[in-house]
Amino acid sequence: MSLYLAAVRSFIPFLVLLSALNIHADDWPQWLGPQRDGVWREAGILQKFPESGPKIKWRMPVGQGYSGPAVAAGKVYLTDRQAPGKTNTAKLDKQSIPGIERIVCLDEASGKMLWKEEYDCPYNMSYPFGPRATPVIDSGKVYSLGAEGDLLCLDAQSGKKVWSRQFKQDFNAPTPLWGFSANPLVDGNKIICLVGGQGSVAVAFDKNSGKEIWRALSAKEPGYAPPMIYTAAGKRQLIIWHPESINSLNPETGEVYWTVPFTAKMGLSIPTPRKNGERLFFTCFYNGSLMLEFESDKPGVKELWHRAGKNERNTEALHSIMSTPTFAGEYIYGVCSYGQLRCIKASNGDRVWETFAATSGKEERWANAFIIQQGDRYFLPNEKGDLIIAKLTPDGYQEISRAHLLEPTNRGPGRDVVWSHPAFANRSIYARNDKEIVCASLAE
Repeated sequence: MSLYLAAVRSFIPFLVLLSALNIHADDWPQWLGPQRDGVWREAGILQKFPESGPKIKWRMPVGQGYSGPAVAAGKVYLTDRQAPGKTNTAKLDKQSIPGIERIVCLDEASGKMLWKEEYDCPYNMSYPFGPRATPVIDSGKVYSLGAEGDLLCLDAQSGKKVWSRQFKQDFNAPTPLWGFSANPLVDGNKIICLVGGQGSVAVAFDKNSGKEIWRALSAKEPGYAPPMIYTAAGKRQLIIWHPESINSLNPETGEVYWTVPFTAKMGLSIPTPRKNGERLFFTCFYNGSLMLEFESDKPGVKELWHRAGKNERNTEALHSIMSTPTFAGEYIYGVCSYGQLRCIKASNGDRVWETFAATSGKEERWANAFIIQQGDRYFLPNEKGDLIIAKLTPDGYQEISRAHLLEPTNRGPGRDVVWSHPAFANRSIYARNDKEIVCASLAE
């Protein structure tokens, strides 16, 4: 009996550990994860990669796309494009290219395709390499926004269509130069999207029926920055950043609380607005960085600082093209215009350090890495198909480990890149290029 008790007692800590790991398991059901903040909160994650790299759980062929995967309830959702010929152009002149867009659902454990929904979708945009926006999974439904403005609501289990909207037809909204790209936001009974057209830059739809609830704002272009909701002055404020201004709206009605002019040249309002305390940070490729501060007694903001270099190459602060920066106390980490992973002071935008090691290894226009916080370190998937584990501190960049997951296949910028944001769930990474999606275990 004593041996039995000893065995049981020795097994209990293992069960406790296993239970703790399960408690901290997370899905990745939308852009930037469960809380839409680019933080991976799962426990039991490896400290560095084995010499042979992380264990590959599965690979599955897919088509073209910049959109990231979403992971929820044992399934992986992804959008892609199937085109009859080779797409090898990124010219700025629009052209009509035949093809279809798909929403595919894969089994999380095996990668096996469970269902797909597809529709005809000729492309009339620059960089015509597939959908841009990550699907959103909510309350048993999947919401998908295609590059030509097709918003679909599907049953997450079966793939059956529940409703759909077409932005160009329903709102007379022309396709933006780089396609409809802003990741939709589910809020209560609403799904909020950047649409475009007169008075309808932002539109809220009933998430169960697709019926319009409200529309707001006018601008020449809608931009590409995801809608975000932050609470300040005791009110939930919907932040809409289009290429002419930053706007705060009542998310229930679309009423505009405040507007701050902030031009994004070429319509390039892209990186997700980031809040830290009462500060709100924006960055764009041509026009640099802007830091606002929320007022405490009513919806409103004041400008703390704005820094922009002479041009997108001779920069100050941070000129990001697509990567969402992250706050860490009084510092901000982000990727600048030519691939510089940069640390700047949140108080004034002063540069602390920079390195090319995390992106392309050299100065390269639009070179990119995404930044995902995990505990006291960061996972940095870059455009070369590498996944990097690193410490980012005011003292500098400390690379811990690096593994190659995917081949860069997209020729949009004139070189081969991976420009799709991965998902992190089930102690694994789900990453895609234009040919496949891979699931690799990152479990300790």
